[in-house]
Amino acid sequence: MEVSRTNPMEYLEDMEVISSDIMDKVLRLVEEYAYHQYTEIDVQKALLKDTLSIDDYGAILSPAAMPYLEKMARKSMLETKKHFGNSVCIFTPLYIANFCENHCVYCGFNCQNKIHRGKLSLKEIEEELKEIASTGLKEILILTGESRHKSGVEYIGEAIKLATKYFSTIGIEIYPLNSEEYAYLHHCGADFVSVYQETYNTDKYEQVHLKGPKRVFPYRFHSQERALLGGIRGVSFGALLGLDDFRKDAFAAGLHAFFIQQKYPHAEISFSVPRLRPYLNNADNNPNDVHEKQLLQVMLAYRLFMPFAGITISTRERAGFRDNVVGMAATKISAGVNVGVGGHKEEQKGDEQFEISDPRSLAEIHQMILDRGLQPVYTDYIRI
Repeated sequence: MEVSRTNPMEYLEDMEVISSDIMDKVLRLVEEYAYHQYTEIDVQKALLKDTLSIDDYGAILSPAAMPYLEKMARKSMLETKKHFGNSVCIFTPLYIANFCENHCVYCGFNCQNKIHRGKLSLKEIEEELKEIASTGLKEILILTGESRHKSGVEYIGEAIKLATKYFSTIGIEIYPLNSEEYAYLHHCGADFVSVYQETYNTDKYEQVHLKGPKRVFPYRFHSQERALLGGIRGVSFGALLGLDDFRKDAFAAGLHAFFIQQKYPHAEISFSVPRLRPYLNNADNNPNDVHEKQLLQVMLAYRLFMPFAGITISTRERAGFRDNVVGMAATKISAGVNVGVGGHKEEQKGDEQFEISDPRSLAEIHQMILDRGLQPVYTDYIRI
């Protein structure tokens, strides 16, 4: 697929088009979001409210809110405890393939990056699943690179079926699908779908997605809605913070989730807050202007705007930061992570997507949660 021949706002053949006005609403509001216009008084007024408006959400994401992080943190902790108690869910990802058809300039899996590619056989997938399950984990996130040719929907479906033998909750983070394909994976046993828009700035999106199906902005944007139409019960949202203006991208991700929740009140909504990370052959790949205080602000804003939403903190972040945000804003944390293909039972078959910052084992994460007076949760769902 040549860059010059592909309009990122036009669907390719076989991409399902659904009737939805959510993208237009989000992009319009983000275009209007002038975060430097907010004052400390706007932030103070927002923090006095039990339910935040979209304008309040914009205020607590603005630079004017930075002096109020401690107050936001205290309020966020109360909201987290109110809706999630003392529980913190633990999961681990399993990469089953790292082949990719996209050229995304920020990602270690991009098709132009010279890395060792690999794909697990179904037998190897089951060995990995058994090894992970032997640690006591009951939630798994299955990931692939974005290649329909190398990691087809049926292959992913078979991996999910295997996972149902060992895990009570199964999430997938793969390439976007049509609603019928999501329905098939739901039938196989998938519970959650994670799709991250990376950036909601359409101009920037075009600049960093040079070729491949991922270059089509609206098809990716509507992934969560198609997943819900396919029967998936939970969907996750997020932007790759630091790729563009992080305040606008976080504002957009929050609005995206908010409008989906309004349209599909039964949906289980969650956020992830990935920052850019270095990867093999690109050690200088780091976020722009998103330091830990800014990342914390984003997490707190998500919690106060959508109190019922889950928030995941990944191993992209260092141990100390992850420890501090569980129970305050984060409700889910990964442990015993390997971001290469396989690597839990035997040697990994493909290179990593990015460098992790927190290599701690499940036992170490479990103990950290206990030490913070919280309850590690391995399953909150019974598969019937």
